[in-house]
Amino acid sequence: MRKKILIAPSVLSADFSRLGQEIADVAQAGADWIHFDIMDGVFVPNITMGPAIVASVRDRTGILFDVHLMIENPRNFVAQFSNAGADLITFHVEACKDPSGTIQAIRAEGKKAGISVRPKTPLEAIRPYLDSVDMVLIMTVEPGFGGQTFMYDVLSKLEGIRKIFNKDIQVDGGVNFKTAPDVIKAGADILVAGTAVFGSDDYNQSMRRLRGE
Repeated sequence: MRKKILIAPSVLSADFSRLGQEIADVAQAGADWIHFDIMDGVFVPNITMGPAIVASVRDRTGILFDVHLMIENPRNFVAQFSNAGADLITFHVEACKDPSGTIQAIRAEGKKAGISVRPKTPLEAIRPYLDSVDMVLIMTVEPGFGGQTFMYDVLSKLEGIRKIFNKDIQVDGGVNFKTAPDVIKAGADILVAGTAVFGSDDYNQSMRRLRGE
């Protein structure tokens, strides 16, 4: 029997004027994880938030904080985000000179480690590290901005990683009520959803729909 599909609402789509309450509300409504998209304006053409934001809302819920580093040289920031309250730290193989060292740094902080690939990056780029990580994150849009259109041609990559990786697989980018069934069918365990959750009037109902319940 397949395990439950997890929903990780992305705070990039939340109301930042009341971020703590938004996180508390979505957690109360049934979110499994909270997803933080960290962008540096270098690896991706946007700047979002840093460790201080993560730390400021850590006390609003006890559920897993899922920190997605879309930044250059992610190893340099592992300790900061760990201290801020991250439970899982995911980095991009394309932005990292030493993936193995970065994974070791995450482990040294007592955190779970994830590795991510952009839509056009082949799975071969992360294959050497699959035994060392807890999760693979497949991007289904080019990272940088929320609300982008889902790239259906990435589904074949998702199917490919499912065949060789038996741990958690997360999908981020354009996940909504239309695309979620295809993502789940292709092998995803964890769905990152921004506007599909925070843009709705009923967080619980939206997350149930995304899971296919």
